[in-house]
Amino acid sequence: MNLTKLDATALVLVIIGGLNWGLVSLGYNLVTGLLGSMPWLVTTVYALVGLSALYLALVFPKVGRK
Repeated sequence: MNLTKLDATALVLVIIGGLNWGLVSLGYNLVTGLLGSMPWLVTTVYALVGLSALYLALVFPKVGRK
C-alpha cells in the first residue's frame, strides 16, 4: 500500500489524537498542555484531527478493495 503525503499526514494526526484521548483518560490533555495559551490553535488542532479521521474513514475502505 502506497501512502500519499495527505494519507500519511492524516494518519499521524489521527494517531496523535488517539494518544491524546488516552492521556485525557488519565487526566492530562497534551494538546491543551502544549498550546493552552493559544485557544484558537487548540481548536485548530482538534479540527484537523477530526477532519483527518473523516478523511481516513472515507479513503481507507477503498484501499482494501485494491
